[in-house]
Amino acid sequence: MDLKTSQRTGLTVLGLSFTFSLFGRGLQESFPVFLLPISQSLGWDRGEVVSIYSLTALCVGLSSPLIGRLFDRSGPRTVFVIGFSVLGLSLLAAAYARQLWQFQLALGACFGFAVACIGNVPNALLLGRWFGKRLPMAMSVFYSAAGAGVLVMLPLAQLLIDQVEWRGAYRIFGFVALAVLVPILFLPWRIIGSGSPHLDKLQKHDDIIDEGWTLLSAMRHHAFWALFGTFFFTAIGMFTITPQVVAYLVEAGFPPLQAATAWGFSGIALVCGMLGISWLDGVIGRRPSILFSYSMSILGIVMLWLLQWYPNYILLTGFVVCFGSMIGSRGPLLSATAMKIFRGNRVGTIYGAITFGSGLGGALGSWSGGLLHDWTQSYNSLLAFALISVVLGMIPFLVVPALRN
Repeated sequence: MDLKTSQRTGLTVLGLSFTFSLFGRGLQESFPVFLLPISQSLGWDRGEVVSIYSLTALCVGLSSPLIGRLFDRSGPRTVFVIGFSVLGLSLLAAAYARQLWQFQLALGACFGFAVACIGNVPNALLLGRWFGKRLPMAMSVFYSAAGAGVLVMLPLAQLLIDQVEWRGAYRIFGFVALAVLVPILFLPWRIIGSGSPHLDKLQKHDDIIDEGWTLLSAMRHHAFWALFGTFFFTAIGMFTITPQVVAYLVEAGFPPLQAATAWGFSGIALVCGMLGISWLDGVIGRRPSILFSYSMSILGIVMLWLLQWYPNYILLTGFVVCFGSMIGSRGPLLSATAMKIFRGNRVGTIYGAITFGSGLGGALGSWSGGLLHDWTQSYNSLLAFALISVVLGMIPFLVVPALRN
């Protein structure tokens, strides 16, 4: 394979990863649109419904080390085929579920596992085989698929709910996932999984590098737990808010479709935020770029807090731009940092274990947010909890040597 062909193949792999993430993360983040219809249809309180979303996030995190190991051993084809198969079946099961445990099994455990199979861990590892030093920018494009998914899937989900109700919407999404499985089976996975032959896999870095990393040796290094903590607390802050943001806007006085569409536009903001933070990484450095992104998230939460007293489009736009653009903007840089420090034959397992922090934090944040709302019948304690968590997520980049450097 010559250099130009390798570059074109790499871009094709990036497009494939982008599409997988758009579909999977878009479906996961469409849950806020389903929250009120499911709650009203089945008569459940907010905490019960949000527990489904919490379990999804938890299972994404729990599955990540397993999927990283499966990727290391069996390659991308196995991981993605399993992912789309389980995704379609879990959505169809959710369309016919009646009891809370059925939703938790279908939309929580199975759906979470499926999203992890087509999500960040396998795609980050796949892109690492094609982009090398350009991985942060490639990861920014990939992570921006989550924003594109929000932009596309939230309004689409709301329109489908309006037309065929929420059960019909899940049926349609399930059949689409199974239909996508067919062309995936015939992709040239041997070429896709082999990586670029022109990538210098032995390039030297100016950081802590050891080709012999194992999960146990990585867990004995402070960088592992610093990255784990950053993923964990940041996810708490983000997921405390995101499952309930549409309901929050509706209760603040915005019409449901307008609220869903406004939050859907956070997808555009997220794409800009992803690319912008990665550009800043090359201009002012990684640590200042990440700290800037946290500052924007904090400002966005404050604007959202003010919306309950001052429901206007200026604050709404400010919240969508500041908070929405930074939801996953740190992800590409954190992922590139983890794979740079712990690269080797077991990087999939190690990276999956680190990103378990994100799944665990997402589950805790969304579940706690639902409980706080039910206990207080207010969003104030929820937003305070999210704000504190975001600040805690930022602290490792202020005090941990491996991340400060």
